[in-house]
Amino acid sequence: MNTNTTDIGILNELSEMIALRMKSFMDPAHDGDWVEHKSHADYDLWFIQSGIVKIAIHGTEHTARPGDVVLFYPGIPYIASTIGSGCRFIYVHFDFGIGQQQRILDDFQLSGVVPGELVREETALFDASYVRSKGNRLYMKACLTAVLAKIIELHGQGAYIGTFAHGKSSRKTGGSLDVLQRVFQYVDERLHTAIKMSELAAIAGVSEKYFISYFKKIVGITPGQYIYQIKMNRARDYLYQKKYTVQQIASFLGYPDPFTFSKAFKKYYRVPPSKFE
Repeated sequence: MNTNTTDIGILNELSEMIALRMKSFMDPAHDGDWVEHKSHADYDLWFIQSGIVKIAIHGTEHTARPGDVVLFYPGIPYIASTIGSGCRFIYVHFDFGIGQQQRILDDFQLSGVVPGELVREETALFDASYVRSKGNRLYMKACLTAVLAKIIELHGQGAYIGTFAHGKSSRKTGGSLDVLQRVFQYVDERLHTAIKMSELAAIAGVSEKYFISYFKKIVGITPGQYIYQIKMNRARDYLYQKKYTVQQIASFLGYPDPFTFSKAFKKYYRVPPSKFE
C-alpha cells in the first residue's frame, strides 16, 4: 500500500474521537557502546536530547540528532545504537486510536526521523512539559498531542514523509483506509441526502454486511457513527458562519425537518442550534 495516497482529513474529521493515552516515559542516557535490538508493542516517540542515534530498519540506517523526533510504529523491529560519547533521549510509549481501532496511525507514512527544524516549537514545549511531568501529566499529554498533530499536519502538506515503513502499512490485519477513500468522499458530497448503507457498500465493492464490519474494523466506529460525526462537524461550521437558518442547515445535512436536526444536534452538543456559540 502506498500510504501517501491516504488522506489525513479523516483524522481532522474524527479529531474529537481520537484517544491518546501515555503509557510510560523516561529519559535514559546511554554510553558509546549502547546497542538495542527491539520492537515495540505500542507507538513510541523519542525526543533526542544529546548525541547521535543510529537506527537500522529493514537494512536501512537512519540518523537522529539533537532536536529530532523519532516515531516508531508497533511491531517494527529495529537496531538502535550510538557513537562517540553516547546519547540521551526522552521516550514516550503511547496509544493513539479512534473507537476500537487503536492502530489508526498505521495507515499513514509517519514512522521515521522527523527533522528537528520542522517541529522545533512543539518539541520545546514537550521538553519543558517533561520536566514538569510529575506535577502535571495532563500538560505533558497536551504537549505530546501537539507534537503528533504537527507531524500529521506536515505529512498532509507533503513536508514530511516517514521512511521507516518504506511505503507499507504495518497493520497485521487486512485492509486499510485507502479502500474507504471513495466512501469518505461520497459521504461528504451527499450529506444533503439520506445516505444508505447499501450505497456505501456498493462503492466499496462488497456486501452491506461485510462493509459495516470492515468499516468498523478499519476506522474504529460504524459507518452510521461516522456519518453522524461529519454532519455535526458541518452543522457547527454552518452555525459559526451565522449566515444560515436552522431550517437551511437541516436541509443541507439531509434532515427531513428542523426539529429532527435540532434533536440530533442537541444530543451531540448538549445545546440546541439556536443557543450554540
